Amino acid sequence: MKKILAGVTLLLCVGLSTSYAQTTAAQAPAASTSKAALTFTADTYDFGSIPQGTPVSHVFSFKNTGTEPLILSAVNASCGCTTPEWPKEPIKPGGTATIKATYNAATMGVFTKTITVVSNANPNQKVLIIKGEVKTAPATAAAKAAAPVQQAAPKKN
Repeated sequence: MKKILAGVTLLLCVGLSTSYAQTTAAQAPAASTSKAALTFTADTYDFGSIPQGTPVSHVFSFKNTGTEPLILSAVNASCGCTTPEWPKEPIKPGGTATIKATYNAATMGVFTKTITVVSNANPNQKVLIIKGEVKTAPATAAAKAAAPVQQAAPKKN
């Protein structure tokens, strides 16, 4: 008898718990209602071959093609070798501005780096790309003259 009572109690609890469960569908996140729009003239730049040890820069131009002010809340580089500079003030509708990306060409080899722009536009993120190849810098006459001179060891008789 106790087993039957325990089974009925268990079924009653399960039945009641499912009747109190949420029956509404999860709401989708609200789409951005911003009317700002971020439009770049180009989102990728190839430096080609650049000499090692020489920082290089490129300026990405963009326009607010929306109807409300565009605010860049963050501009993040994918590594410490790339430094972005961007406007901190809002860009009016129809206004243009630039983001300057400077790459420190310290390490030899092919590189591809990204700069992520976060704004109040929809979509709120845009990725810019810089790429190229760092090659050994050619030795200059001044560098050759400044290089230490190796002396031959004296001959032993």
